Amino acid sequence: MSIILTIVWVLIGYFFGSIPWGLIIGKVFYKTDIREYGSGNLGGTNAGRVLGKKAGIAVTILDALKAFAMMTICYQLTPDAAPYCGMAVCVGHCFPYFAGFKGGKAVACTFGYLLALGLFSTKDVVFTFFFPLLFFFMMLGLFKMVSLASMTSLVFASLIGFLTYGNMKFAIMTLLITIFVIYRHWPNIKRIIHGKEAKVSYII
Repeated sequence: MSIILTIVWVLIGYFFGSIPWGLIIGKVFYKTDIREYGSGNLGGTNAGRVLGKKAGIAVTILDALKAFAMMTICYQLTPDAAPYCGMAVCVGHCFPYFAGFKGGKAVACTFGYLLALGLFSTKDVVFTFFFPLLFFFMMLGLFKMVSLASMTSLVFASLIGFLTYGNMKFAIMTLLITIFVIYRHWPNIKRIIHGKEAKVSYII
């Protein structure tokens, strides 16, 4: 695998990940900059709180598709670079070039990453993607906190990675992206500890 080609895909992934769907949908359809309300994040959860359930779902799906679409294209052309490209999409989502480097927390992007990883790398989409997704909805249903459901489901995905992937590189990459997402949730962790984390009334 060419290092230069991998770097090119990483840069493409970063800029593709920088597309701020929460900002675009908010301004185009609702004349609202969601960065000025709620948590200020550009992800689906804040979009849902500020703009409503439909907008939250749309942003969540589009954010997930950023990683999935980019990795799918990369897998067809430079397969070995695809997981790195997907990780770059997640970084771009959190620190978007097109939105002042202030984005979301990469949860939806990470699930898009896991879906592509399951389809093209581990060849086991059930363990790699669907089990962590089901765990997410289970935790969300129990505790009504998107942040807690997000972090615990990705920790679960990392555990599955080391037990089932059969490829240590992919397992380590899943762990690294999980650590990154948890880092992005540090303010949420403090609110959870103090019993002040916001809860949702619906699942997006």
